[in-house]
Amino acid sequence: MRKGRDTGGDDAAGRREPIFSPVRGPPDLRAYPEDRAAGGQAKARSRPDKRIEPTMGGDRGLLSAAGEMRKSAGEQGRADRSAGERRSGRRSRRRRSVVGHLAYWCLVLGLWAVVGTAGTVAYYASQLPPIDQLAVPKRPPNIAIVGDDGTKLINRGDTGGAAVHLRDLPPYLPKAFVAIEDHRFYSHHGIDPLGIGRALLRNVVGGGGMQGGSTLTQQLAKNLFLTQERTVSRKIQEAILALWLEHNYSKDQILELYLNRVYFGSGSYGVEAAAERYFGKSARTVSLAEAAVLAGLMKAPTKLAPNRNPSGATERAAQVIAAMAQQGLVADAAAKVALSQPATAVKEHDAGAINYAADYVMDTLNDTIGAVEEDIVVTTTINPALESAGEHALGDALSRSGGKYGVSQGALVALDTDGSIKALVGGRDYADSQFDRAVTAKRQPGSAFKPFVYLSAIEKGLTPDSVREDAPINVKGWQPENYSREYFGPVTLTMALSLSLNTVAVRLGLEVGPKSVVKTAHRLGITSDLQPNASIALGTSEVTPLELTAAYAPFANGGVAVQPHIITRVKTAAGKLLYQRKGSSFGRVVDPQNVAMMNAMMQETLLTGTARKAELPGWQAAGKTGTSQDWRDAWFVGYTSHLVAGVWLGNDDGSPTKKASGGNLPVDVWSRFMKVAHRGLPATPLPGNWHSPSSTPDGTPMASLPSRDPATGRPVPSQPVAWDTSAPPPPPASFPGPAGAGASTRAPTTINQAAQANEEPGAEGPSQGEDRLLPPESIPDQADRSASSHDKNLLEKLFGG
Repeated sequence: MRKGRDTGGDDAAGRREPIFSPVRGPPDLRAYPEDRAAGGQAKARSRPDKRIEPTMGGDRGLLSAAGEMRKSAGEQGRADRSAGERRSGRRSRRRRSVVGHLAYWCLVLGLWAVVGTAGTVAYYASQLPPIDQLAVPKRPPNIAIVGDDGTKLINRGDTGGAAVHLRDLPPYLPKAFVAIEDHRFYSHHGIDPLGIGRALLRNVVGGGGMQGGSTLTQQLAKNLFLTQERTVSRKIQEAILALWLEHNYSKDQILELYLNRVYFGSGSYGVEAAAERYFGKSARTVSLAEAAVLAGLMKAPTKLAPNRNPSGATERAAQVIAAMAQQGLVADAAAKVALSQPATAVKEHDAGAINYAADYVMDTLNDTIGAVEEDIVVTTTINPALESAGEHALGDALSRSGGKYGVSQGALVALDTDGSIKALVGGRDYADSQFDRAVTAKRQPGSAFKPFVYLSAIEKGLTPDSVREDAPINVKGWQPENYSREYFGPVTLTMALSLSLNTVAVRLGLEVGPKSVVKTAHRLGITSDLQPNASIALGTSEVTPLELTAAYAPFANGGVAVQPHIITRVKTAAGKLLYQRKGSSFGRVVDPQNVAMMNAMMQETLLTGTARKAELPGWQAAGKTGTSQDWRDAWFVGYTSHLVAGVWLGNDDGSPTKKASGGNLPVDVWSRFMKVAHRGLPATPLPGNWHSPSSTPDGTPMASLPSRDPATGRPVPSQPVAWDTSAPPPPPASFPGPAGAGASTRAPTTINQAAQANEEPGAEGPSQGEDRLLPPESIPDQADRSASSHDKNLLEKLFGG
């Protein structure tokens, strides 16, 4: 039963009944929430204002409904596509939002990084001196020391070599450094970002070890201003300073500074020092192969030094040459030649004896010109050939016979007759010991001091033919003896000096007065303090080899005292004269006639005396041997009219030698050296020409003296010499007598035997207990002695006792 109209209605239960009316549009088939069973619980959704109810209008109505449905489906598709586009847009907007946020934060972080970097740079820049006060520090000056012939001997100073200009170097030398160290040197502005990036990449992938990425300018900045520590702060300051250098200097100036400042190993700073150290030549003349070795040292100066690691240096040099060829900095043909003929380091010579001379130059340089502010060239008196001859003579003798005689050290010094030092060897091996024994070591000269005693006697009126007694003597308990305890009795001064008779020297010293002997020695050139006591005659006061040798120069030059010197001229590297030594001396200190008599006496030392083993064919030579107490020091100082040379041998700790005396090893060293020094020179006689008169000045007829040896023509005693036995000296406890015999009172049968017996004496005779070594107290000069002592015996008159 129908209720309501045909358009439909609700029944009593509230249900809506379908109404079959003609279709006027597409049916609305959507289910609304209120139509569902739980519709009251669903969220209400608004409906269209107009609902189209389905009707039963035939086929036309169905077709119309189908069309409406297709139309609705199209609209639905468009809606879906629109929704998809909206969803895609939302995803695109979300992606754009992420990228935007990322870009934003990157920008923010970048800005903070820039701020932080700027702050860090500013902080470390504040640790540097103000830019307006920044300046390239002065290069430590180099002192080039050259010989008397202009030959370079050695460099001294902190750098080890002089500075050179870029224009003076072969073109391939600076190019080698650019090729291997910084091939973009001429295109960057002090910092090379590409180089830094490449270095970082290699460090990350481990390609060939750690890479620094520093430019040549940065390396220079580090060497000029900074330490060698590897820290971030140092790298930042290095970059800042590199930019400053690039702003203030041209590329060529920076490269020149670099080549003169960087370290090349072996104590060499600068390319000039390195070239001289490794190749014995100036950097101006190095070959391409040698230039490659020098450039290769920058990687590891000590490890790749060609004198220590020749294979490593050659391998690195090949890399340098290959880099030069690849960059077109050297022709392929030249590169092939350099690779086929690698450089070879020369043997190091700076550890030789020339260093002793160089040390002496440096010690006297400050007094000559004051502080050194720039590179200078010092011309010295040293003769390179003589320096080498002295080094070899001393070294060979010690190597051959040092062990036999228990001698470990020695010194040699040679002077021209004007005081110019021609050779100075201060020790056996400079590398082992830098102590200069020729200049600094003070040792007892022993009998080598006796010429000053004899000169004092000559100046008091005696002559070489004056006679004095060779017999035991007791000076307040001190009993100096001849080595063999054999005595000649009356002898001439010539014989006494040539045989080095101790008793005669002591008698002469007491006769003229110890103070007179000291004054004579100082007048001739001894500068050390001397004790005016009786033992001064036997050389118990210590002197240096240099001053003792210089004090012999007046005998060689005719009586003029000299000042030993080693510097003649000083110039700057640019040629400005700073110092020129002028000819000067201390003037005449010995009368020419007295010089002639001294030379006549000291010639006998080499002809028939204790130095008869000395050989110098064709030359008139003279000198004196010396041996100190207990064989501790052995000396020989000899001279010609051309040169004076002194030799000392012994041990640094003063320990006794194995009977090394002035007549053996020192004479051998002196002879070898002097033969080289006089080679090719015309022989000239010693100053003066003294002839012995028919009788001695004190009236002793020559016929009353000992007869002469037929072989030598020199006087010898024909009978044993007796002496006063009222107070004979006690026999020695341990006396190294001849042929193992005990003490003898018999004189030698010939003068040669006498010389042999006395050429190895201790200066004060053999040791017989501590009291025997003590010299007597100071003895006053004759002028100081009391005139009231006429009733005393001779010794009491002399000693004032």
